[in-house]
Amino acid sequence: MRPGWGVFRKSGPWPQRMKSLRFRGLAGDANLPAMTKPALTGLLALVLLGCVPKEAKVAPPPPSPAATRPLQPAAAPAEAAPEKTAAPPVDLAPVPFETARANFVRDTSARYGIPAARIEATLAQAQFLDSVVAAMSRPAERVKPWHEYRPMFISQARIDGGRAFLARHRPALERVQAQTGVPAELIVAIIGVETSYGANTGKYSVLDALYTLAFRYPRSGDPAKLEREVRRELFFRDELAQLFALGQEEKLDIAALTGSYAGAMGMGQFMPSSYRQFAVDGDGDGRRDLFNSLDDVFASIANYFVKKGGWVRGGPVAVPATLAPGREPFNPEDWTPSWTLADLAARGYTPQQPVPAGATATPVSLEGSAGPQYWLGFQNYYAITRYNISKMYAMAVYQLSQAIAGRELPPA
Repeated sequence: MRPGWGVFRKSGPWPQRMKSLRFRGLAGDANLPAMTKPALTGLLALVLLGCVPKEAKVAPPPPSPAATRPLQPAAAPAEAAPEKTAAPPVDLAPVPFETARANFVRDTSARYGIPAARIEATLAQAQFLDSVVAAMSRPAERVKPWHEYRPMFISQARIDGGRAFLARHRPALERVQAQTGVPAELIVAIIGVETSYGANTGKYSVLDALYTLAFRYPRSGDPAKLEREVRRELFFRDELAQLFALGQEEKLDIAALTGSYAGAMGMGQFMPSSYRQFAVDGDGDGRRDLFNSLDDVFASIANYFVKKGGWVRGGPVAVPATLAPGREPFNPEDWTPSWTLADLAARGYTPQQPVPAGATATPVSLEGSAGPQYWLGFQNYYAITRYNISKMYAMAVYQLSQAIAGRELPPA
């Protein structure tokens, strides 16, 4: 998570996807990232450049650029509002591959206290996967309007599956809800969107996927895209290093882990960095196991919303609104809920449901089947966008959660 990268592309159906993130991040064919399952802002890129092990089954990649500067978060889907994140310059100059490998092993060992020999031995098991390169190289799909996007995530089958999942695990989910304030149905909706309630957590070797993207991130050959491609490679390189740290901390055999083609893992599709930062021990066994412990999965998704997104217990997520005739929709630069109701009223927005006094929100515009739809998103809506930086993803998760809870949905 960013949870980034799940089994679906978060901007719309996508292979993975990342999630993210997020890094959902990449979510299967419905969303790439993310977490994206689960974006991870402010990651420091190591000068982590590795080489192709002799066992690798494809030709070595071209030399990779070296960089020791912080990375940008994973790129947002096309329909996402741009997020303001200052990104220091990145060195685009290539370095010799052997130097890259030595730097990766040296820096990962020093950063996480892992013997270099163990890193070398694990890298020797990794393979470059052409399927991962192909998946990440797919042309961006057109941005679907809301009335086409929503049915990909909210179907009667998915609603029924969510209700059955909630019924089976109600005591554990309600325990987490009481502890964190994150509604049980929202946790279930995330799992439903990311992995179809655990049915599709990804079949790629996480080690191979991250190894591929860390050292062979696809290049378009377009000079205008080079910096982004380098930053993305460095992002995945850092995730590979964090995978080593995760294995050491949680006593996991990282060569045996499976997930999305972007390296997102488990029902919630957490990237390694999100796993390390936000996963919690929900069952009290002393481990954070997002592969086999549902208690840990539920508690970790809720913890992500609280710690990463600033979830407000009992607060609203989003309410429908009207826009006064003749007024133009207001599209802020991101979905931070920084606008008072008075600010929004001055721009023509009126909430159609009661909202807490003093609440702040962000306007959300969607292309509905019968014309534009207007919503006001609050802090808890923003929290969902931290899982996957997409306004439609956040709205789909929210509305799915409402349907799972038995509430009537507005038309798409």
